[in-house]
Amino acid sequence: GGRSGQASRSVFVGNIPYNATEEQLEDVFRAVGQVVSFRLVKNADTGQPKGFGFCEFRDAQTAESAIRNLNNTEMNGRMLRIDYASNIGEGKDRDRGGGGG
Repeated sequence: GGRSGQASRSVFVGNIPYNATEEQLEDVFRAVGQVVSFRLVKNADTGQPKGFGFCEFRDAQTAESAIRNLNNTEMNGRMLRIDYASNIGEGKDRDRGGGGG
């Protein structure tokens, strides 16, 4: 069973310390399950990390678990902010949804 609607396997990760690497971040997220890939978003001109990225998991349950368990995890003195990637500024699907929780 389960809810209808497409569950997201990707999570948005914000407030990433600038000295963190994709490998280090993958290690953090492996605590909850299998990580398919981690993508640090970088400035196109300078190549500097922008302080956020996206983590893709093998399935939606793992992504949900990461949001529940790893949000506000401290990394190098900063608290990681983790949310569904689909909630972040895509602009689409704004009108869908409703409360819950």
